[in-house]
Amino acid sequence: MGLTVYLGKRIVRLILSMLAVSVLTFTLLQLAPGNFADLQRVNSGATNFGGVGTESMVGELADRYGEDVPVWKQYFIFMKGAVVWDFGPSYKYASRDVQDIIAEAFPVSATLALIAVVLALLIAVPIGVFTALRHNSKTDHGTMFLVTLGHALPSYLTAAFMILLFSASLKWLPSGGWDGPSNLILPVLALSLGPAAVLARYVRSSMLETLREEYVTAALAKGGPPRTVIVRHVLRNSLIPLVTVVGPLLAALMTGTVFVEALLRIPGLGLYFANAAASRDMPLLMGTALFFALILMVTNLVVDLIYTVLDPRIRAEGGGSHHGH
Repeated sequence: MGLTVYLGKRIVRLILSMLAVSVLTFTLLQLAPGNFADLQRVNSGATNFGGVGTESMVGELADRYGEDVPVWKQYFIFMKGAVVWDFGPSYKYASRDVQDIIAEAFPVSATLALIAVVLALLIAVPIGVFTALRHNSKTDHGTMFLVTLGHALPSYLTAAFMILLFSASLKWLPSGGWDGPSNLILPVLALSLGPAAVLARYVRSSMLETLREEYVTAALAKGGPPRTVIVRHVLRNSLIPLVTVVGPLLAALMTGTVFVEALLRIPGLGLYFANAAASRDMPLLMGTALFFALILMVTNLVVDLIYTVLDPRIRAEGGGSHHGH
């Protein structure tokens, strides 16, 4: 199978997947109890604020997507704009278009994800090397237990614990917001621990596999300094496959900051997604969901294309990648 044909098939699969995500997201939104207009009326009544302004806004939204317009037609109205990157105005943030919100908020999420991945690598590589060189020792088992525990804890739970410890108790760090470098510490730590655990296990496994290679055994048998052999041969070759893991991991972090951003009041895409879901803001929820899905799918496509260049057998077999989807 030629690379062009392979790429064409993957792009078709990506388009079909995006359509499936859009239909599923829109359907779930319709099945959820209440809608944006109802929630606005309830909130206005609960806060004794509303009346004319709220009714006017609800009326404008009804004109835009129409309460009398069938649900399926609302979907097609939205998707017609989405194809040309025009998601229309948000319900909740009525003066702003969804694509503008995404353009403003995504760099915040991307910054958190990028720094978290770098920190995860700085933590994972030494741990992976350390445990691989002490394979089956008590140190290895104890470290791997802690690594597994770190992987099992969800990032929002880690963030909540850190807020209680470093903000509420010790008063060292702000409990949220996006005002300066100090606001990066808690979310980056919370987001990096899980990926660090995954990467540490991956480095350890790759190191152990490389240590069993004949050329490593031969280099050590010839009297080569163990440290030189480890650094020049084992570590270098063990870290090369890590590149193909970091790409999808970065994409997963950029699309998985929802709870941490909401908990720490960080104005990233995750916070807007959470607010859209809570307020039944259809355009914003659909726009962010499609954007999240696009990031994941494009990243996986790029990684798969790298695989096909490095190993044409993958292309011949129809394009399944090592990392899975």
